[in-house]
Amino acid sequence: MISNQRKKDPIFRTVVVVVLILLLAACSSQEGESRQVTAPASTMMPGHKMGDSNMISAVKTPKVPFKYEAGNKKFQKMCASCHGQWGGGSEQGPPLMHLFYVPSHHSDAAFYNAVLKGVKQHHWTFGDMPPVAGTTSRDVEKIIAFVRWLQRENGIR
Repeated sequence: MISNQRKKDPIFRTVVVVVLILLLAACSSQEGESRQVTAPASTMMPGHKMGDSNMISAVKTPKVPFKYEAGNKKFQKMCASCHGQWGGGSEQGPPLMHLFYVPSHHSDAAFYNAVLKGVKQHHWTFGDMPPVAGTTSRDVEKIIAFVRWLQRENGIR
């Protein structure tokens, strides 16, 4: 039996969440061709308020359906430099393939506002996210559709 004090330990809670994510990812069925991409050591989730993680963020990167390809291209151009090529994070920004960004916690409207208006840091210590210059509301709609598809492919629902 696990003590109540142990259950309150942030490191213990983080380990439990990571194990659950890995179990969900292992159990999710994947159609079509996919490959595992493990982020390089420089994208190890630094900057998390609960402390840096030594866990490398592995993101499934299935073949992008035509329906989401425009969003993928815009994501690569406007978002990947901070959030990583497949949303796994980098030293400049957090991973979008994380349970913090599940739609019930960060809605599409939250993504929309973050891209167009910027957002104050709240889960991570990367600093505030500035508005992404040159984006249109149509760009953001396509990016959100791509990110949500990629999250579903990675077990984040």
